[in-house]
This record gives sequence, structure tokens and C-alpha cells, in this order.
Amino acid sequence: MGWEALERWGADVARIEPLAGGVANDVWSVHVNGQLAVGRLGSRSDADLAWETELLHHLVRAGFTVPVPIPTTDGRLFADGLVVMTYVEGGPPETEADWRRVADTLRQLHRSTQGWPQRPGWRSSTDLLHADTGTKIDLGAMPPEAVARCRAAWARLAGRQTCVVHGNPSNPGNIRVTADRVALIDWDESHLDVPDLDLALPHNAADLDTGAHDVAAQASAAWEAAVCWDDAYAVRRLAEVRGV
Repeated sequence: MGWEALERWGADVARIEPLAGGVANDVWSVHVNGQLAVGRLGSRSDADLAWETELLHHLVRAGFTVPVPIPTTDGRLFADGLVVMTYVEGGPPETEADWRRVADTLRQLHRSTQGWPQRPGWRSSTDLLHADTGTKIDLGAMPPEAVARCRAAWARLAGRQTCVVHGNPSNPGNIRVTADRVALIDWDESHLDVPDLDLALPHNAADLDTGAHDVAAQASAAWEAAVCWDDAYAVRRLAEVRGV
């Protein structure tokens, strides 16, 4: 249906301008009943979007600052692949102190979501030690040597407790910082996984020791290489993953 679905949010709706950062989705600023919001149109399944919107409501109840899904006029949180969410004010983290606040927020997220179910159709990094596909990941499309390197990085996470991970918090564009809070936006890559994937942050803001930081950095680089394969960014991230 495309952006015509925006009409489901009422008569007083309009797209304003496209927003940066939409790769898998078409992301625009929108007006909904006089409110500035963000619309994200993609090809996710209803089950996938139900998981994400339920997670966001859980996080709001737990005290996190995240985009809040705005319901349609008939009460649905998404329609025909479109989700409309509140606009979150703030700027990207700029200092080491800012990134340490981000790390603290991520650890709170991880504690708050232990035991959460996996996002429908997704696999965790350790699931991919034995599975070949999961949502946007298709290891069969990668060279066998690249798959071996990624799996060697993920094998170091085996046996660890899982929780919801944001999926790409090291991208400053996914963070909105103000003087009194840190907000996490763009939950399109969130899923159940080992928390280390979120903790390879600038300035080693999570204060990981040398060994733990190496595990997190290697696993995160392998994940992003597999998710984005085979564009230039994926090739660059794969180059960071050590050979077997």
C-alpha cells in the first residue's frame, strides 16, 4: 500500500521530508494531528512489528526514553508495514562522558529484557553457529572463509545469557542525548542476543577489559558484516574480523 497507509492515522497527517539513516526502510518526518513524528515504512511482517512495538512500550514503562508508537485511528500500532512514532529530541553523543552514559543506558536495557522472546524470524549470533539464515542474514551468500571468520568470532559468545540488544548503538545517529537523559532510537535491528554485541562502543565507554573488549569488537564487526553483506561497509567490517 505504501505511504497511502498514513491516512490510517487520521485526516490531519502529512509527510514532511526524508530522514537520514533509512537503509532497509523509507523513513520520513511526518505531522500527525499537529504533532511532529517519524514514519518508517518497510517490509517487516506484522509479527516482527508487533514484537518491536511491544518492546518499545515495555521500555517506556520501565523508564527508558525511546520512540513511542502512535496508534492509528482504530488503535493499531502499525499498518501495512508503516509504523509512526514520536519524535525524540536531542543530539548525538560527542564526548567520552556522553558515551559512558550511553553504555549505562544499554546495560539497563540488557537487565530489563532478560528472558525476552526472540524477534520472529531472527537468529542470535550464537544461533548462527549452526543456522545459515535469519531475517537479513544469509551466510550462504558470503564466501566460506568469511563465514568461518564470523562464526569463530561468535563462538566466543557461546553459553552467555541473552537479552534484547539494540543492534547498532555505536552509530551516533541512533542516540539522542540531552542534559538529563539518553534516548535510544531506531530499533529496527533490535533482537535477542548476547549483550556484548552492544558494548563495543567509542572510547571503550563500557569499560571492558582488554579480553572482553576484543570479544565484543570481533563479534560486533562479524554481525554487521553478515547483516549488510555485501556492500562496501560490510566488506570493511569483515576486514576487522581476524582470520581463522
